[in-house]
Amino acid sequence: MARHAAMEWSDLRIFLAIAREGTLGKAARKLGQTQPTMGRRLRVLEDAVGQALFQRTSDGFVLTDEGAAVLGHAERIEEEALAFQRQLAGREQQLDGDLRLSSSDWFGLHMLAPVLAEFKRLHPGVAVELLTDSRLYSLSRREADMVFRIAPFDEAEVISRRLLHVSYALYIRAGLPHPRAGDGSGASLVTMDTAFDGMPDVAWLRRMLPQATAAFRSNNRDVQASLCAQGVGLAVLPRPLGDGMAELERVDLGEEPPGRITWVGYHRDLRRLARLRALLDLVIARLAN
Repeated sequence: MARHAAMEWSDLRIFLAIAREGTLGKAARKLGQTQPTMGRRLRVLEDAVGQALFQRTSDGFVLTDEGAAVLGHAERIEEEALAFQRQLAGREQQLDGDLRLSSSDWFGLHMLAPVLAEFKRLHPGVAVELLTDSRLYSLSRREADMVFRIAPFDEAEVISRRLLHVSYALYIRAGLPHPRAGDGSGASLVTMDTAFDGMPDVAWLRRMLPQATAAFRSNNRDVQASLCAQGVGLAVLPRPLGDGMAELERVDLGEEPPGRITWVGYHRDLRRLARLRALLDLVIARLAN
């Protein structure tokens, strides 16, 4: 009878990373390990299971039928481990330790940064990490402790609330001639990149200035604002960003661009975490409307 090596539960984390990322290189970067270590631990896990869990292809790693069966079990084990960590974290009442936040780039810089500076003065023992990009970080996997985003939360385990409504406006470099309401012929635009082509402000620009030309695209609102200030083109910006730049002035086309609602959410297991509650209370006091 064949005997297999004992399974190491830590190797399931490596298995999950490879299954999710598709290559050893990406999985190694995700976990902060080397490719040889990842490959060695995967071979150990496959020896313990007695089956090949991945098919190695030129494009990466593809789950075998046996690997797909292991995946469901591994995800349930991971969720139990994460739930245990969250419950332990939720019992911490001291105002020190780490907090990881996620938000969009402009919101983090112009809205959260002043609040976080105030929070740091009040609670110097808390180390705050702010991640600013367009990815939706998972609260259940503890990729972030608190998330600020424009999409409502629909996860059952997440506690969320409407934080504020942000008004938007159309801007141009101060002193340049304003376009007239109409087809927008001759006007240049600084707008969202094609991955965010469905954003409400993009649709509004198409409707209000259908003949205008996209001169530059970016998913970064601060980049858009900077290019607009340098005269590259008109840009729809959040008013807390655009109104704060002396180089910009608002353009009135007779209709304002659609605003957006920002939501804040955190995992229910962290609802008693003192440092999270303290930060949330301050954010609500300073930003909520």
